[in-house]
This record gives sequence, structure tokens and C-alpha cells, in this order.
Amino acid sequence: MKKIILTGDRPTGRLHVGHYVGSLSERVRLQNSGKFDEIYIMIADAQALTDNADHPEKVRKNILQVALDYLACGIDPEKSTIFIQSMVPELTELTFYYMNLVTVSRVQRNPTVKAEIQMRNFEASIPVGFFTYPISQAADITAFRATTVPVGEDQMPMLEQCKEIVHKFNSVYGETLTEPEILLPSNKACLRLPGIDGKAKMSKSLGNCIYLSDSEADVKKKIMSMFTDPNHLRVEDPGKVEGNPVFIYLDAFCRQEYFAEFLPDYQNLDELKAHYQRGGLGDVKVKKFLNNVMQAELSPIRARRQEWEKRIPDVFDILKEGSKAAEAKAAETLRDVKASMRINYFDDDSLIDTIGD
Repeated sequence: MKKIILTGDRPTGRLHVGHYVGSLSERVRLQNSGKFDEIYIMIADAQALTDNADHPEKVRKNILQVALDYLACGIDPEKSTIFIQSMVPELTELTFYYMNLVTVSRVQRNPTVKAEIQMRNFEASIPVGFFTYPISQAADITAFRATTVPVGEDQMPMLEQCKEIVHKFNSVYGETLTEPEILLPSNKACLRLPGIDGKAKMSKSLGNCIYLSDSEADVKKKIMSMFTDPNHLRVEDPGKVEGNPVFIYLDAFCRQEYFAEFLPDYQNLDELKAHYQRGGLGDVKVKKFLNNVMQAELSPIRARRQEWEKRIPDVFDILKEGSKAAEAKAAETLRDVKASMRINYFDDDSLIDTIGD
């Protein structure tokens, strides 16, 4: 069996550092590992429209922004197929067939769906498309016969629901669909990076993000205003590192060599944490170190993005060719699905023999 990756992002804004540590950097590593036969990276505009139907221009203008972020992070169109979800109509048809295999109560129990509904204050006015996006996501994954889906921890319930749909389809219609496995970041700090305001989730809608495309000055400004331990009022006060966004970011981004370069007073992150915990280390000093770390990490990404911004027609062509390739792959799966469901009427002459049965 081929080893295939499917992953992607909703184009509701530029991508942020939470996306980077949660999945983008892992995608680049997997892409360059040589262990996978096919890699599909989807710009999920159709899913983005489920809660932005009244503002399609928001989704449209961010298609190229997300593509630029992908290329800036190191996604290579020679190794990975980057495509636009709505340009693959087979995904919509698969979603429709899968809807018959899932109950309303099961979708309602999905923790990710419940959390997203609460965050958007939908209450009783939930768009049907948004409510059923776990089913749409299952169509995306299975259309490309993905064996591996690298995502953040918050997407685990979605993958579980996808597996349920695969099991249900295969048990009813015969072995047709491939069951995927989730791949979480190995660094636990990367599972769910908090916002700079200390809220549990970094989110574009909450305005608490550091974007991959932010300028050096913007990154510094955001880091220096970052929420820390509220009880660490004076330098001599003991501080908490658990749940402290500054130290969570250091856990996610800091490398050993950065201490020799930016903070030679300490050998490693454990020493820095210990000093903060016993008191005598101010937030400003730690934030300045984090800023140096983040600038070192983001500088090459920012430079690559600026180069791709000079080649927008090439970026457009990458999306166009990628979408064609993705549609061809999804069409193969759809043919198999319709054959298994016995709704491939004009491809099956035995239909004629059923007349009179």
C-alpha cells in the first residue's frame, strides 16, 4: 500500500506560528523524509465558506496568502501537491454519500464541533454546512486514500469520526476506503500553542496570533506584550513556567544553540526555567530572549515569502496544476465508491439484467 499524506488549512487569514509548530514544520519534515509516495496539501476554501458564506471575499483573498505561507515554510510543489478544495468537485459528491452513514446525534457529540460552535456563538443558528464539516473532512481524507494525517491535537475527534465513516462504509459496501492514522507533533508544547494573550488557543478570530508573515517589528511588539505569570510582579518574585505562554513558546521553538548565541548566561532551557521559578529573573529578559529565538526561526520564512511574492503568477500556476492533479486522484476514488455502492449505472451493463427481477 502506498503511504499518502493529506492535510490542509482553511483560508480565513494568514497562517500563524501555531500552524507552523502544530503542522507546517512537520509537513516539511515528512515531505523531505522520502518515506511517502504522495503528499496532498489542501487549501480548504469550501470548508471556510461554511461559516463565511456571507463574506466570500474573505476566503478568496486569503487563497494566495495561505499558498505563500506554504511555500515560505518550505512546502515544495515538486514533492507535494498543493490544491484548492472547491476545485475538486468529487469531494462534494463523496460528502453527500457519507452523510447517509452518520447520525445527527453523532455529529453533535463531536468535541471539536461543539467547541467551534460555542466559540462562534452559533447556538441554534448553525449553518448545516458547518455542522457537517466532519463529514466533509472525511471525504477529503478518503478521496486521496490518505494513510497519514498530520494535524494538531484539537483535530483528533475529527479523525476518529473519519475512521468511523470508513468502517461503516466498508462494512456496508465492501472494503473500499483506506483508514487514516493521525500524526501528532512529537513536541508536546506544539500540540496546542496558546495565544499571546494567554488564552488556550491561538486563533485568527481572537486576534491573539503571531503570523508567519509578520514583520520583525510586529513580532517583537507582540512578544514584548505577551501574557506571563500574573503573580510575577517583581524581578525577585518566584514565577510559574507551567501555563506561562512565554515558556510554552520557548519549549516549542528554542534550540540548544540559541543560548550560546543569545543568552550565554544559561546552558539550556531548564536552567532558565529554574532561575525564573526561584525568583531573580525578570519577564523582560526572558521575552527579549524569546524574541531573538522567534526572529531566528521566522527570518528565513519571511525571506522566502518575500521572494514568492514577486512571483504571484507562478504561485497561481502551482495551485492550478495541483488542483488538476488532485481532481484526477479524487475521481479514481469516487469511481471505486460508486462501484461499491452499485450506483455506477452506466459503467455496469448488469443493470440491464435486473429488469424484471
